[in-house]
Amino acid sequence: QLQLVESGGGLVQPGGSLRLSCAASRFTLGAYAIGWFRQAPGKEREGVSCISRGGGSTNYADSVKGRFTISRDNAKNTVYLQMNSLKLEDTAIYYCAASFFPSCPLLKSRADYWGQGTQVTVSS
Repeated sequence: QLQLVESGGGLVQPGGSLRLSCAASRFTLGAYAIGWFRQAPGKEREGVSCISRGGGSTNYADSVKGRFTISRDNAKNTVYLQMNSLKLEDTAIYYCAASFFPSCPLLKSRADYWGQGTQVTVSS
C-alpha cells in the first residue's frame, strides 16, 4: 500500500510563504498523478492543484492561480506545493493524494491513496 506523508505546514502571516512536501515510501511517486487538496473547518475538501504522472501537465484552482506552484522531484520521490502570497482563506488542512489515473485534474473520486494531512494556518 502506498503511504503518503505530507510535511511543511505551519503558522504564517498573510503574504508569507510555505512549501509543502508529499513524500512516499516503498513506492515511486513517479507512477502516479499527484494532487493537493485542502479542507477548511466546516467545508468540503477541495482540489488545489495537480501534476500529471509525467510531470508535463499541471493545473490549479482559480483561488490559488499565480500564487501556488506544484512540482515533482522524482529523484527524491517527492512532490512539492510552493505557496506564496498566502491569504487568511488559505487556512486549511492540506492533503496530497495519488492516482493511477495519469492526467490532471485529479478528482477526489479518482484518488487512490491519501496522506494524513498537514495544517496550514494563515493568521496575523
